[in-house]
Amino acid sequence: MKNNLRKIVIGLLVVAGLVIVKMAVFRGGGAGSEEGRIVKPAVGTIHTMISTTGTVLPKNRLEIKPPVNGRIETVLVKEGEKVKVGQILAWMSSTERAALLDNARGQGEEALKYWEDAYKAIPLSAPIDGEVIVATTQPGQTVTTADAVVVLSDHLIVRAQVDETDIGKIKVGQKAYVELDAYPDTKISCVVEHIYYESETVNNVTIYKVDLKPQEVPEFFRSGMNANVEFVEEGQAGALLVPQEAVFTDNGETFVWVYRGKGEIPEKRAVKAGLSDEENTAILSGLSKDDEVVITSKKYDVSGNSTGGTNPFMPFRRKK
Repeated sequence: MKNNLRKIVIGLLVVAGLVIVKMAVFRGGGAGSEEGRIVKPAVGTIHTMISTTGTVLPKNRLEIKPPVNGRIETVLVKEGEKVKVGQILAWMSSTERAALLDNARGQGEEALKYWEDAYKAIPLSAPIDGEVIVATTQPGQTVTTADAVVVLSDHLIVRAQVDETDIGKIKVGQKAYVELDAYPDTKISCVVEHIYYESETVNNVTIYKVDLKPQEVPEFFRSGMNANVEFVEEGQAGALLVPQEAVFTDNGETFVWVYRGKGEIPEKRAVKAGLSDEENTAILSGLSKDDEVVITSKKYDVSGNSTGGTNPFMPFRRKK
């Protein structure tokens, strides 16, 4: 009984093996097979990018410092507030005025009012239109002429570090996209505002600083945030796009596999490729939007030779 069962199992395995070999021969014409999925070319826009990193910084960081040593009486602004040129940000007393007022308080309200009117407080005003980015000084705090009571910024920018091999591809007014590490799902459109003339050496690499101005500054923008930057180097609208893995080269020529129908061997067709990004390649000639291309995942040879990929007997599947 056991011998009969063993013969049946061996017979089934032999039949399964013959079916698999038949499938490989049918799909690859006897020499091998190209397994993968079928997709249609798409018409769209493609860009090539220059990627680097950067940091959110104030374009002009202006520290408002007192003209004399003394004491802060009142701070009238808070961080994130927009201010206009000439607007009073804080009031302070000189060291002498602070001492007189402290002494007058012990003499009653009338004496205090007299000295407040006779010895005026010193206003600290905004010299530019901008935004308050630091306002941590508290009333009653003693300050010197070296202390910043309030810090202003005209606007926040992204300062990118560009390798010297790429700096020649960057132009003022060029478009770029920024993604903050703190908000990776939000892409911020920017333009190149300034390219610095002097280089710096960072980790033995020569870099140039490039300032990017956001077209719209998000509310969550904060000085010091780290960012990933992509400069739009070149673009092509209305391009015929196929996935990068559909394109391959052979003897210096570029090809794609074109689907010819169920049970037929795909056609190896020469094409002229254009721009490529991280996902797609533009096809300039040799392919139409009505064609279907095969994205191969493995070559299989019935003799036992194979190159990469997964199960060589997986059927073609159409991309949804």
